[in-house]
Amino acid sequence: MLAKILSSAVIGVDAYLVEVEVDISYGLPNFTIVGLPEISVKESKERVRAAIQNSGYTFPDDRITVNLAPANIKKEGTGFDLPIAVGILAATKLIPAEAVSGCLILGELSLDGRIKPVNGSLPMAIAAKLAGYPSIVVPYDNRLEAAVVQDIVVFPVKTLPQVIDFFRGYSPISPEISDVSRMFDETGEYDLDYAEVMGQELAKRALEVAAAGGHNLIMIGPPGSGKTMLAKRIPSILPPISFDESIETTKIFSVSGMLAKDQALVVRRPFRSPHHTISDAGLIGGGHFPRPGEVSLAHNGVLFLDELSEFKKHVLEVLRQPLEDQQVTISRAATTITFPSSFMLVAAMNPCPCGYFSDPKHECGCSSQQIHKYRSKISGPLLDRIDIHVNVPAVPYKDLMGNCSEEPSSAIRSRVAAARAIQSRRFYQLAMYCNSQMSSRQIKKFCKTDIPSSALLESAIDRLGLSARAYNRILKISRTIADLDGSPDIQVDHVAEAIQYRTLDRR
Repeated sequence: MLAKILSSAVIGVDAYLVEVEVDISYGLPNFTIVGLPEISVKESKERVRAAIQNSGYTFPDDRITVNLAPANIKKEGTGFDLPIAVGILAATKLIPAEAVSGCLILGELSLDGRIKPVNGSLPMAIAAKLAGYPSIVVPYDNRLEAAVVQDIVVFPVKTLPQVIDFFRGYSPISPEISDVSRMFDETGEYDLDYAEVMGQELAKRALEVAAAGGHNLIMIGPPGSGKTMLAKRIPSILPPISFDESIETTKIFSVSGMLAKDQALVVRRPFRSPHHTISDAGLIGGGHFPRPGEVSLAHNGVLFLDELSEFKKHVLEVLRQPLEDQQVTISRAATTITFPSSFMLVAAMNPCPCGYFSDPKHECGCSSQQIHKYRSKISGPLLDRIDIHVNVPAVPYKDLMGNCSEEPSSAIRSRVAAARAIQSRRFYQLAMYCNSQMSSRQIKKFCKTDIPSSALLESAIDRLGLSARAYNRILKISRTIADLDGSPDIQVDHVAEAIQYRTLDRR
């Protein structure tokens, strides 16, 4: 007696189809799972046996062999419990074989027959759709994210008896229907708004430029100057996330098990702020079976590193590849996995160990050697990948107690969205979406300067001692400032403002 059930598993953030073959033959009672199963898959034997018996059905007292094909890929996770149980019952003729054909099944079984959620149901539903299968059976708690995929019928289930009655035709299951457009309409206002930030006009302008061009940014200032407060409000001025970006981000959260039960899609750009004690594997991703790290969880959003100089130096150095390539590749003996990591890096740090270097109201007790050692934790190659440097001084009392109303995030976001629209039209034939991704060739093409602008840039490089790497950064920032102004050409005032944002490059 042989039965074949279609299921799925995840590698990285993408899913692949797995055929669960169940053979029941005469012989001594034995239950074997083959096809490179990991421990969690091998343990499904006991869960499946108990779930079938506790649901009121007879578990076959024969030789049972389960093969997970393709057999050359290691299988992990608990999502094979339900397809194995259905395969056993189909092999014993309790479930008609034709009823389960063409239906992808996934779910974890508890010992009493309840079906628990699994990670990665969204990429699995996408894989089923791409393979041409018409329907998918998912745990009830995974129904929302799976129903986001159009043109495939999603059947949410809660118990093993419900699945059996459904396939036997005794009890129909209403398919889950998802209204994607409504999810994006209900995003609402942000809890944090720049209207609450008093003063810091230069820093807010720098953040607007960074958001408009997708530029990485670092803020340097004394404790209490508002660096963290400014950073946490960046998502409120970023352009709304598109459907394609939302799917990409949701897949990462789905395979990481970080989607809430009532959440179908990530409809706001993520904001990740890991603690400075994080390991390199936690930041980049890793493990025996690699899982996404913070740089991937911040995909299409913001990665905020507060107290940048407190991070371990080797942890910061692993940021160089994802910042350059917008993806991170993790290699293991068994496999090599690539995770997307296109994010906007925002960092904050004090100017010195005590935090009060160059603060006019507090005396700094740090020596020049201590300051140099403190700042040297951030290497030149990493700093080279940060476009904008902005000083955030302490806010004067009169600004804190001022009665004037500050500009809300919605007004800033409208200007940022308009600038991003200009960049989308500019790069519509290229694999990029913002100015920060321009290579040297694109900079020469799209960042041409007139004679006064070139003269100012030359003077700045000579007098301020700006490095050669700062040249391209200034041109990129100038292009973004021009886009915010709606100017087709880079003007001298755009270059002048961009030069202000390279303070760490000066002698």
